[in-house]
Amino acid sequence: MNPDAAADLKELTTTLESIEAVTDLPALRAEIDDLSGQAGQPDLWNDTEAAQKVTSRLAHAQGDLRRLEELRRRLEDLPVLYELAEDEGDEAAIADADAERAKLREDIFSLEVRTLLSGEYDQREALVTIRSEAGGVDAADFAEMLMRMYLRWAERHGYPVDVYDTSYAEEAGIKSATFAVHTPFAYGTLSVEQGTHRLVRISPFDNQARRQTSFAGVEVAPVVETSDHVDIDEKELRVDVYRSSGPGGQGVNTTDSAVRLTHLPTGIVVSCQNERSQIQNKASAMVVLQAKLLERRRQEERALMDSLKDTGSSWGNQMRSYVLHPYQMVKDLRTEHEVGNPSAVLDGDIDGFIEAGIRWRRNQAAES
Repeated sequence: MNPDAAADLKELTTTLESIEAVTDLPALRAEIDDLSGQAGQPDLWNDTEAAQKVTSRLAHAQGDLRRLEELRRRLEDLPVLYELAEDEGDEAAIADADAERAKLREDIFSLEVRTLLSGEYDQREALVTIRSEAGGVDAADFAEMLMRMYLRWAERHGYPVDVYDTSYAEEAGIKSATFAVHTPFAYGTLSVEQGTHRLVRISPFDNQARRQTSFAGVEVAPVVETSDHVDIDEKELRVDVYRSSGPGGQGVNTTDSAVRLTHLPTGIVVSCQNERSQIQNKASAMVVLQAKLLERRRQEERALMDSLKDTGSSWGNQMRSYVLHPYQMVKDLRTEHEVGNPSAVLDGDIDGFIEAGIRWRRNQAAES
């Protein structure tokens, strides 16, 4: 084996051992045994919500263990592949081993990012809200492009998504949308996407084909759990009901089933129209409102800590540019991570940006 490959394998071994130590494999296996026992109880589904949590966590834990065991197996197989290829002088086989080493490096470093998610709410599912900002119809169109980007990202990973509300713009695109991503660590993963996104392109809505800059905002909150104690006084809520609508003002149903909640003390407004009944929509809207209040409380606590440390935070500022004209590039303004294929990014290929963002956030925290 050539020295470069040997050194690389040594580094990958060290990294994987670190991941295994942080993950605590004995504890993970014990958790799987415990959850498997709970999942096997005949009365499990008497409480549907609790049963779904148990089965979801079990599937996720089993997936984590399977992923680590697979990486370990591939890492242990690589020296054998190199040895066989070099003994036979097979250049094609050596090239295959090099390709597998490069892919293994990518997979191990991607998993390493997960070990950096250790915030208080990082393990939670995520509630994502996208809003069009400056830029008129182009901004509304861009907001819809971002929504599709995140939904495609979730689909690529097999993460279930519930869209709670979509407010369509008159000409094209959306004014806003709120959806939940149901997988552990969704909040810790997607929270680095929070901020203002900027699009530069030739506007398809301008009959003079001029270049247009538009903006959309992304907000990410952790999904609330029963232990969070987010109390909401019904007297502090204004409840409005209205008819659900689709693109271009098209009526979705003929009853006033959509619900809009306004939290009077904070001015936070949420709505839900994905369910068929008013009661179900109000319950879903309450989940969204609780998540937003929890995130507001978390941000206030973080702002207090920042002020005590006398450090600023650039979160919520412009964080990524998508340039489609006069050249093709997507660049994160915090991490400097960039790619030259905006089409792939807007089709959900954003893992590189997310991983760079998580590492950047950890470095920022270490420096402060």
